[in-house]
Amino acid sequence: MSQEGRVSNGSPLLRLEDWWAVWLGGFIFLLGLGPIFGTDLLGWAVKTNIWTDLSKALAPQSKEVAISGIASLFYTYLFLVIVTSIGAAAMGWNLKRYIGGFTIIFFLTYASWVAGHYAYIAATKDKLEKLGISWSLGLSGEMGFIVAMLVGLFIGNFCLGLSKYLQEAAKPEWFIKTGIVILGAAVGIKAVSALDLASTVIIRGLCAVVEAYLIYWPVVYVISRKWFKMTPEWAAPLASGISICGVSAAIATGGAIKARPQVPIILSAVIIVFVAVELLILPWMAQAFLYQEPMVAGAWMGLAVKSDGGAIASGAITDALIRAKALEVMGVKWEEGWMLMAATTTKLFIDIFIGVWAFILAVIWSVYRIDKKGGGQKGEKVSAMEIWERFPKFVFGFAATFLILLVVGLASPDLVKPAKEGAESANTLRGIFFALTFFTIGLVTNVRKLWAEGMGKIVLVYAVCLFGFILWVGLFISWLFYRGITPPVVG
Repeated sequence: MSQEGRVSNGSPLLRLEDWWAVWLGGFIFLLGLGPIFGTDLLGWAVKTNIWTDLSKALAPQSKEVAISGIASLFYTYLFLVIVTSIGAAAMGWNLKRYIGGFTIIFFLTYASWVAGHYAYIAATKDKLEKLGISWSLGLSGEMGFIVAMLVGLFIGNFCLGLSKYLQEAAKPEWFIKTGIVILGAAVGIKAVSALDLASTVIIRGLCAVVEAYLIYWPVVYVISRKWFKMTPEWAAPLASGISICGVSAAIATGGAIKARPQVPIILSAVIIVFVAVELLILPWMAQAFLYQEPMVAGAWMGLAVKSDGGAIASGAITDALIRAKALEVMGVKWEEGWMLMAATTTKLFIDIFIGVWAFILAVIWSVYRIDKKGGGQKGEKVSAMEIWERFPKFVFGFAATFLILLVVGLASPDLVKPAKEGAESANTLRGIFFALTFFTIGLVTNVRKLWAEGMGKIVLVYAVCLFGFILWVGLFISWLFYRGITPPVVG
């Protein structure tokens, strides 16, 4: 997975982004367990309401906490800057630059998040009367994600001095992985009330990801090699990046086949731009054509969008857009989060097998000594430890938070309500991590790099493969496994 956060010494448990996603997300999860023991430890966290009066946009998560919305926002910032700075220091980042950059990123992100909750943009049909308005675009509060990404894109491409200063704190993969660990708790307690549906999503998600490896990868590799005459050094990481899991897969594959360092770096720039394009297109396509097949739409986001941050974020937007459309057109109010669960589960299974796939490629490249020009000959074997080195560690965090609340809910029905309250409090911070992911995806997406010398062929391969077959094969697989399955109906 991502190699960001490595320093030259110290335990991997304290120097890798993946592990710090586990520690940070796990810490917030533990705080969220407070209501089980009669204490709400996250009630001060800020939440954003759909608003017409800006003064009422912010409020603490718990109604029992007697502070203003502005105070709640400040406490939330203070908490997040402290806990993330501990991780940043342990990973060897420039702490002064990180704190300064994170402060700016946090408040710009939250301003974007609040803007996306403006009632005429976000209010769904069932909330219009309560808000005293007669119409709304009905895009839900998740529109704040898109606003955040657009602001990040603007800064990343037009405010280059500010963008450079913010780079130390622009860590979309760390933010999304931390959010995913926290999300496990919400998914776990949700599964208690619909265990059959949850098990169906998990089993079918595992089956669906097989196509990413057995169909996507070889087709992209052949197209790159045969049609566009790329060398194996470029074709293999590009195939992984387009077909599996974006930047992480490209980096893991580049390392496995011992490609030159600039190969995954250049590919990553292209991948991030295409992820931003997918985020701006696919959720609205899903809303338009798949609002009657919500779980198909969720799984499609997990299979189609080629980064952890992009896939999970697009799942969150799709969840909100389709629920709003179903309520308006069909009069059905589906429970929140199930489409996001389908996207998350699918993406996590893809992530789990990145390590295995990188190991397989390392064996092939090493045993047959495939060089940069193609061909190969018999060579030496590689160490099986490469599987562990490339395994996405944050998956352990998601599995742990999921299983703990699932077991708690099944073992003691009396604890379901407080466990759900705690998961919702932690989920408030999860939403902020998702918003930070959107902003920083935009921030690190430098569209100018697409026009750099030598990147035209890579962009063309990516566009041909993504829009030519990957999106549509992914949609078909999602339909094959999830058609006819719908989330529980509220009320």
